[in-house]
Amino acid sequence: MVKKISFSLLAILAILFSLMPFAFYFYDITFGIINTKSLEVLSNLTWKITFHIHIISAGIALSIGWIQFVPKIRNKYMSFHKIIGNTYFISAIISSLASIFISFYATGGKIQIIGFTILGIIWFYTTLMGFFYIKSEEFELHQKMMVFSYSACFSGVTLRIWLPLLELIFDDFNTTYATVAWLCWIPNLIVAFIINNSLHNKYVE
Repeated sequence: MVKKISFSLLAILAILFSLMPFAFYFYDITFGIINTKSLEVLSNLTWKITFHIHIISAGIALSIGWIQFVPKIRNKYMSFHKIIGNTYFISAIISSLASIFISFYATGGKIQIIGFTILGIIWFYTTLMGFFYIKSEEFELHQKMMVFSYSACFSGVTLRIWLPLLELIFDDFNTTYATVAWLCWIPNLIVAFIINNSLHNKYVE
């Protein structure tokens, strides 16, 4: 029961937060982290293009990735599972590479840059390995990598949950953002590790 509620909450949050990028295009809204960027960064055409590529592809990956973890869909509708999987893979690879680039423009300093760069690399690596493992029919390793991949993808949600909470604790935004640059993904990976341990036990049994 708890697992179902937790997963349902994850799916709802994923869908809701995946819609946020469209606020830029349909409602001409700028909010959150964008408001902290300097005019120099905002006027950088390469950054601007890469940023939009990142948020659009991340939105797609976030909105559909959770579907892959629904056993009934995965087992009963294999062709649909493959379509969603391929779409997630392409979106995640594009978004992770874009995120690595824009991480070098992270507001603050080296701590933020390193945190977001590592996150981008982890997301890219786990997604790519998940693809290779399914191609070689190593199903357990494929599932584990995709759990890690989506946990990295879900950092887009956890970042936006942690950020306002940390702003209540710290007066300085740089301290807040330096903390969230790591806190948005490390707990996610810990949860993914715990889930993967249970997956391993399932396969062993």
